[in-house]
Amino acid sequence: MELMMIIVYILIFIIFTLIVLPIMQLKLTGIKVKDFWSFIEANQLLDKLYAFSKKYEKMSVQEQVIFLMEAEKVFEAFDKIPQIIWEDEYTKYAEVLNTYKNIKVLRWASN
Repeated sequence: MELMMIIVYILIFIIFTLIVLPIMQLKLTGIKVKDFWSFIEANQLLDKLYAFSKKYEKMSVQEQVIFLMEAEKVFEAFDKIPQIIWEDEYTKYAEVLNTYKNIKVLRWASN
């Protein structure tokens, strides 16, 4: 019985360590956990926006507005994280940014 309790305590300690260690690494680099979590979600959204960025000229006005709002969320999340972490996603980010700029110019020109 005592051996089983020792094993349970060791497992709890290992789980606690596996949770605390990445959080401490984020804190040491100066990144807030909430910002990193929003970056992970924005990274998933970036993949979807990248697919839409290929066909922005065929989007309706409502789709363009939604694209602009979602892209702004992605840009905000990516700005809070050092670029070295997301440099692999830079081509997608740049493509979405270019599409964002093109839509903004089109909407500005139409007004």
